[in-house]
Amino acid sequence: MPPHNHAVQAADAVVSVRNLSKTYADGFQALKNINLDIHRGEIFALLGPNGAGKTTLISIICGMSGASEGTVVADGFDTVRDYRAARSLIGLVPQELHTDSFETVWATVSFSRGLFGKAADPAYIEKVLKDLSLWDKKDNKILSLSGGMKRRVLIAKALSHEPKVLFLDEPSAGVDVELRHDMWRMVRKLREAGTTIILTTHYIEEAEDMADRIGVIRRGELIVVEDKNTLMRQLGQKQLLLTLQQPLPALPEALAPWSLALSSDGLTLTYTFDAQKDDTGIAHLLAALSAEGIHFKDLQSSESSLEDIFVSLVHEETSAEAEVKQQNTNARKGVAA
Repeated sequence: MPPHNHAVQAADAVVSVRNLSKTYADGFQALKNINLDIHRGEIFALLGPNGAGKTTLISIICGMSGASEGTVVADGFDTVRDYRAARSLIGLVPQELHTDSFETVWATVSFSRGLFGKAADPAYIEKVLKDLSLWDKKDNKILSLSGGMKRRVLIAKALSHEPKVLFLDEPSAGVDVELRHDMWRMVRKLREAGTTIILTTHYIEEAEDMADRIGVIRRGELIVVEDKNTLMRQLGQKQLLLTLQQPLPALPEALAPWSLALSSDGLTLTYTFDAQKDDTGIAHLLAALSAEGIHFKDLQSSESSLEDIFVSLVHEETSAEAEVKQQNTNARKGVAA
């Protein structure tokens, strides 16, 4: 066996991605210098808008697509030079419902296990099918199944060879609520059994509920990788909503020191504050309102969801990007002139 790649792998990482880039023949750069460690036994959610590079990244890690630059190491095996060893550690549930339509559920899942050189294990296949509520369909041909059942078969196929790492690429897309709940129950069970789960999802509330860590990819760049709770604490904002007794025509000058927004009907004041600070400013604000003769009849607080944070990250344009865009605009104007 050739010596393993010299790419550094963190001690608790089951997958390490280093300096990974992907540029297509037409010059489009789908991934830009991605560095990422997936911790053993975690649920990692990769979020990003359509076209951000999520599926490209997963395809490269799973060995289904080549990188232009960089390395991927899966549990010590380089995914290019030690392809078979690396690939046998990974299960992938793709977005598309590609299955062997004329095969039975039992046959296609058993065949998938054999593809990875694993000895037949009917008891294990039975357990997987039962866990996915597929046991009563085991003799059905795939073409006779509903879309949701076909999705379950894809998951069973991905689990057939007992992978250490399971990739779920938009697993909830187009499935019913019952299947979604079944799926997440199974994901939790797998994680408890030691499987590492990496998922991409459009259902951000699921990532908020399930994930240990969150990565956000935007235009081929990994812009944040953080523990979910830390991310929500650092980037989340809290708001205080005050329903006033009388409409306010405009915000008085005395309230300028606070980050306040007045609703169009003048009846609601929204105060946005940093919950991490020792002094949120709420007590001083309430005193200032009283001094101004502004009285409220209701007070509510709310905080950012992961979806709010995701939207702000994805749509936030950095000053550097804005500057480049402006330079390009100026250059085009110069050419036009």
